[in-house]
Formats: sequence, structure tokens, C-alpha cells
Amino acid sequence: MPRTLSPVPLTAIVCLAEVFSMTGTAVVPALATVLKQTWGLNNTEAGWILGTYWVGYVIAVPVLSGLTDRVAPRIVYGVSLAIGVFGCLGFAYFAQGLWTAILFHTLMGVGLAGTYMPGLKILSDRLIGTTQSRGTAFYTSTFGIGLSLSFYVSGQVEAAFGWQTAFMIGACGPVISLLLVILFIDRDDPKNFQAPDTHLLDFRPVFRCRPAMGYVWAYSVHNFELFVFRSWMVAFFTFAVAASAGGGFGMQAATLAAIITLFGQPASILGNEGALRFGRHRWITGVMFLAACTAAILGFLAAVPFWILFAVCCFYMYLINSDSAAITSGMVGVAPEGYRGATMAMHSCLGFAGAAAGPPMFGAVLDLAGGESQVMSWGLGFLSVAVLCLLGPLALWWSRQSPKT
Repeated sequence: MPRTLSPVPLTAIVCLAEVFSMTGTAVVPALATVLKQTWGLNNTEAGWILGTYWVGYVIAVPVLSGLTDRVAPRIVYGVSLAIGVFGCLGFAYFAQGLWTAILFHTLMGVGLAGTYMPGLKILSDRLIGTTQSRGTAFYTSTFGIGLSLSFYVSGQVEAAFGWQTAFMIGACGPVISLLLVILFIDRDDPKNFQAPDTHLLDFRPVFRCRPAMGYVWAYSVHNFELFVFRSWMVAFFTFAVAASAGGGFGMQAATLAAIITLFGQPASILGNEGALRFGRHRWITGVMFLAACTAAILGFLAAVPFWILFAVCCFYMYLINSDSAAITSGMVGVAPEGYRGATMAMHSCLGFAGAAAGPPMFGAVLDLAGGESQVMSWGLGFLSVAVLCLLGPLALWWSRQSPKT
């Protein structure tokens, strides 16, 4: 049996497992342009394929994350890794167009639903106080590393061996994650709370906790913005490289997306420290407002010299992620006793409902505005994101209008 790890190596192992569990997460966004051309899809159809990953996540996470209050999170984690592998391999061997792609991409989302928040439950149950807040920050920021690795590997493998092979490689990482959990995480799950006496899908205690729900709604807005950018970034760069001066630094669009995604990792960690120092609500509100202002102009910059656009995109990615760990750490800290897993489930369910809605909405705006070949279309698409993102600060204001229940 693995021995109990101290906070630093425990956090490192769980974060490393998270990175490998996500090798299939960005394969479809990285290859969206290739799949569109292969199957003759329009932007709205491509947006549905991109978004259904998060539909699968949202459908599954109330059950899979909620179960971690009742059974060992390691069991949920291992089963979900297997589902993600099946989805990746199914996409590689059987996807032939819109509906089969939606099916297997949805299964891949189910796999993430049982690993992302359950992985955080594995970690947070073994930490307390400031150590828990900082461990949560490192864990949530590691999401960006896993996504960046997935973007980069997918683009490189597709260029050398074809898109099906990229999905096969994406299925390999979860196997490594499972080995890390088996070898290093002790099997004695902490029991530092009273098990809930409600049924599995009774989330009323979570909904009644206004401070927690404020973070949950803010997270939904955060994910809406973040996953629009992550999902459409490669397509945006493909257009911008052709439309702007200076090319793309001689790199593939997927490689550029991988580089920009890496800015989320330090932003999440430093953002949590900023929230600890300046006040969590104040920090999140300020960051969300600045991100909305940046989104409002981003699409209209598609034809400017590429180095300017790239710098703005790096700044935008940094801003979007600067509230991520602050929001999630806040949720963990105010979750009702005995319902941390259920609160994480609702956090993910409503949060990634925003992630699921974002890509198809953005694709529809592109189509309605004239298609992806026009700067104005991209400008209006990102402007629509900016307007919706102002709902995040509103949710935090609402959460302060009543004491915790």
C-alpha cells in the first residue's frame, strides 16, 4: 500500500496525473479545421462537435463528482479514465461525420467529468487551510498544462501521421494517470466529514448556500469565455495568419494555441495569491471586467501585424485564467459540510454547461455575421462573449446579498 504523502509531493503527483489524464482533451479543438474540411462541415456543425464534449461532462458530473461524497474518489477516477480512453479510440476508429463525432466526443467529456473534480476531491480531502487553497490553485492551473500538451501533441501527430493517430495517442495518457494514482495515492480516504443523509442527486443543500452558488455561477461565466477561446483559437489563428502581416512565426496554428494555453498556468496560481491578498470577490470582479474589455476588441485585431495579435491573445489568456483558481478555491472553502463533492459536482455541472454553450454560440455568431473569412465576424463573435462575461461579477454581487445558509 502506498504511504501517505506530505502536501507538496501529494500535490505534485495528483497534478501530474491530471496532465496525463487530459491528453485527449484538446484533440478535437486542435484538429477542428482538419475535421471540418474532411467531413464538409459548416461552423455551426463544428461548434456542436466542439461543445458536445462539455455536454457529456455536464450530464455525467452530477453523478460522478457527487459519488465522491459516498465512495472512494479513486474508484470514480479510475472508471472515468477508462471511459475517456474508450471515447478517444472510438473517435479514431469509428467517427465518420457529425453524429458519430458528437457521440465519441461526448464520451470523452464523460471521462473528464469523472477525473477533473474527483481528482481535486482526492487532493483537497488530504489538505487543510492555506495548504488546501494553494493545492487547489496548483491543481486548477495544471488544467492548462494538460490542455496545452494535448494541443501541441495533437497538432504534431496529425501533421505526421493523420488525425486518427492523434486520437490514438490521446488515449495513452489516461493509462499513465491510472498508474500514478495506484502507485502513489494511499487507499485510506480521509473521513473528516459526516456523510450526507440525502440521496445522491439531492443538491438542495448546495443551492441553499448562496456564497457557494455565487462562485458556481461565476465559474459558469468563466468557463463560457475560456472554452470559446480554447475551442476556436486554432481556427482564429488559421484565419489571422492568412489575413495579417508577419505570418504565424513559421508555426502551426495548433502550436501557437499550445503556447498561449501555457499562460493559464502561472495566471491561475498568481491569481489565487492575488485573491488571498486583495480579497477574493474584489479580485475576481476586477479580472473579469478586464477580460471582457479585452475580448471586446480581440476579434477586430485579426488583420493587424501578427506579433501584436499574438501578444494580445497571450494577455487575454492570462486574464481569463487569473480568476480560475480564485473561484474554485472559494467554492471549496465555503462548501456546506459533508457536501463538498456535491458542491464540486454543481460547480462543474453549471460551470461546464457554460463551456458547452460557448463554442456553438460562437460558431453561430460567425455564420450569422458572414463566416470565418471576415474580420468583422470574428470581432462580433468575441464582442458577444465580452457582453455575456459581465454576468460573472453580477453573480458575486448576488451571493453577498444574503448570509450563508
